[in-house]
Amino acid sequence: MRTWFIAFLSLLLIGTLAALGGFVWLLRYYGDQLPDHQKLAEYKPPIVSRVYAGDGRLMAEFAAEKRVFVPIALIPPRVKQAFVSAEDQNFYTHPGIDAMGLARAMVQNLGYYLSGRRLIGASTITQQVTRSFLLSNERTMDRKIKEMILSIRIEQALTKDQILELYLNEIYLGSIGGQGAYGVAAAALTYFNKPLDQLTIGEAAYLAALPKAPSNYNPFTQNDRARARRDYVIERMREDGFITAEEAATAKQEALKVQRRDADETVKADYFAEEVRRELVARYGEEGAYRGGLTVRASLDPRLQEIADRVFRNGLVRYDRRHGWRGPVDKAVPVNDWEKTLLARSLPGGAGDWQLGLVLKVSDTAADIGVRVSKSETKQGKIPLSELAWARPVLPEQKVGAPPKKVSDVLTVGDLILVEPVTTAADGKTKYPADTYGLRQIPDVSGGLVAMDPHTGRVLALVGGLSFDQSQFNRATQAKRQPGSSFKPFVYMAAFEDGYTPASIVLDAPFVMDDGSGKKWRPENYTEKFYGPSSLRLGIEQSRNLMTIRLASAIGMEKVVDIAARFGITDNLPPLLSMSLGAGESTPLKMAAAYAMIANGGKKVLPTVIDRVQDRYGQTIFKHDPRVCENCALDTYDGGMPPYPADNRPQVIDAATAYQMTSILEGVVQRGTGAAVGAALKRPLAGKTGTSNDSFDNWFVGYSPDLVVATYIGFDQPRTLGKTETGGGNMAPIFRDFMKEALDGVPPIPFRVPPGLRMVRVNRETGKLATPGDPKAIFEAFKPGTEPGANDNDDADPLLGDLPQGYSLTPVPGGEGGATDSAAPAPAPVAGDAPAPAPVPVPVPSSGNLGGIY
Repeated sequence: MRTWFIAFLSLLLIGTLAALGGFVWLLRYYGDQLPDHQKLAEYKPPIVSRVYAGDGRLMAEFAAEKRVFVPIALIPPRVKQAFVSAEDQNFYTHPGIDAMGLARAMVQNLGYYLSGRRLIGASTITQQVTRSFLLSNERTMDRKIKEMILSIRIEQALTKDQILELYLNEIYLGSIGGQGAYGVAAAALTYFNKPLDQLTIGEAAYLAALPKAPSNYNPFTQNDRARARRDYVIERMREDGFITAEEAATAKQEALKVQRRDADETVKADYFAEEVRRELVARYGEEGAYRGGLTVRASLDPRLQEIADRVFRNGLVRYDRRHGWRGPVDKAVPVNDWEKTLLARSLPGGAGDWQLGLVLKVSDTAADIGVRVSKSETKQGKIPLSELAWARPVLPEQKVGAPPKKVSDVLTVGDLILVEPVTTAADGKTKYPADTYGLRQIPDVSGGLVAMDPHTGRVLALVGGLSFDQSQFNRATQAKRQPGSSFKPFVYMAAFEDGYTPASIVLDAPFVMDDGSGKKWRPENYTEKFYGPSSLRLGIEQSRNLMTIRLASAIGMEKVVDIAARFGITDNLPPLLSMSLGAGESTPLKMAAAYAMIANGGKKVLPTVIDRVQDRYGQTIFKHDPRVCENCALDTYDGGMPPYPADNRPQVIDAATAYQMTSILEGVVQRGTGAAVGAALKRPLAGKTGTSNDSFDNWFVGYSPDLVVATYIGFDQPRTLGKTETGGGNMAPIFRDFMKEALDGVPPIPFRVPPGLRMVRVNRETGKLATPGDPKAIFEAFKPGTEPGANDNDDADPLLGDLPQGYSLTPVPGGEGGATDSAAPAPAPVAGDAPAPAPVPVPVPSSGNLGGIY
């Protein structure tokens, strides 16, 4: 027996030594292959970058993984306890591996294996951290050994709180509505729209139930299963002593209800948000924008953005309806089971709040339709013939045919269309019965709008097209279009710098020159008429092409090119006379910034969509306004003048010149091509219309003392908008409608007049000193020494020259200008717009009108 006992002990000793040797060898073998666990202490998890509007509401989130990092000290105990109870109840006592839990899992797995069920794991929170950060998820023995070794090492290098912080911020907790939630803070917002400290016991327990298999506990599709798993976690919390039996019972009675973020809590400004995203990527790269946890304060004013979206869309729809009906969304759709058919269809991009309709029956006076009013509801309605009056057939060159005489001229059974509920006919008097609808059509024209603070360059609203869902191309910042006559003020300001005044006289007469190819270039006014000697003021107010060309020729196009560069309108503008009529290219953003510099007295502004950027630690890493106010942080205030940052903006043009142009642009709004604005808004406003060659683009750029707006419309593949379509007819009403709402409640403020100017009463058309009782008298702004009577030769003007036979020296009003060779009459006034004065004809030279700027 003693011999056997000695042999047994010898074998036991040898076995133990062999096992220890093998264990040491395994540690060394796998330890040499393991990643550096020390880097976990410096780990910076990917965090969502958030963009906030000017009023503090959330506007957009950019993230590779939607995560909000929260330090462990700020995570409520209830949340930590729920996850410890659900995932690793011995977390605070084990060394990284839970031997008891592992043994328990092995016993359970034996039974699961025999019954064919899926085996369970026994990973601690530390092991899950190890797997997430340092290893892969492959299910191999090799990976499991490495995981156990690393877990022990991590427990020695980090505190329990540090490990739990990594876990609670890294863990993936499922997806709702396509938004994946990484970490407990993001999950609390995604599922319950709450910060962590407002979660109930039941809500915290539900989040702790998700790591096991988030897709198996979706509260929408598997609510009962999700509640059962939540209740299991609640019971574990009670067993671990984290909550009382009463608290557990109450928590189990809670309904598991997901609370989505309210639409009112977020700002919808897709084009603006995309512009912010582009700038963040340009500054910080994809890594910084999507994983850096940036906090971005955008310059957006949500109220102005809502107004801009609405009035711009309305303007596009007004234009589109004038140019006829292009047909239904789809044709020959079966109507037998129309409810099911409509519910299966989705709205096309750009439909907005309109609804899908299906034509079920057609008579001469009405169409019976089925309407999809929501994703799960339909109803029936009617479209009367009166709501189809606009739907004329489309003809080439934006022309239209005759109005429909019966409904079948427009619609047939099986047409899938867009409709909108209507209560009143177009005349504003006829009341429709309930369930009456109007036919709608998504415009195929588009454009852009920018609203900006002229003093800072902060973009307050931005519209990049009809709908971001339809097209993500931002026409406000990316579309390079011809600004037409909205460029003319910069030609005239170059002349003011060269010694001209608003009262200087320029001849409005035929202009012919060789274009260098042996052909004659004969630009013309929009009205195809010539008006003789006219003041520069009148040339802008009535948008005279020939005056502008003659003026640019006199001062030299190099000066025009220089001023266009100073104002940031366009780079490398060719020094060709046609460029003086706006034949170059620019964007609404650049035009808004250029007009902002006129409005603010000639100070340089840089347009921006971002006010400030903070990193994940709250440190400011970018400010649009880098100035420091030296005395703004005083402990006490002595009651004197308040401190303010120094104005160090460069002066791009003399303040007097800028005001002279502002004064003239006020005249454009009051009595010129922008009269649609002045007739409706009795307040100081300035602006300029623009119509490019062949009416490819229509513009209006204008401003109040503290708000500038640039807007245009045109086809993405440029073609004519129609011979009679102008900036005054299309864009001035959009500017008018925007300003009416944007400035509602704001007291009218006059434009600021810089010191040193001489205000002289003159006739606005002749530029001469006004006589008593002159109905055309205005106060004109002159730089000292340039006012009428300041020298003995103020009547002379090098541009006047000899008048062609038959011309009168009395200037007469004209029509909309722009770089155009249209041979059309002036457009009919838009409803609500003040009609332009009728042009008085003067004799046309025998050479005739042969073409425009091209």
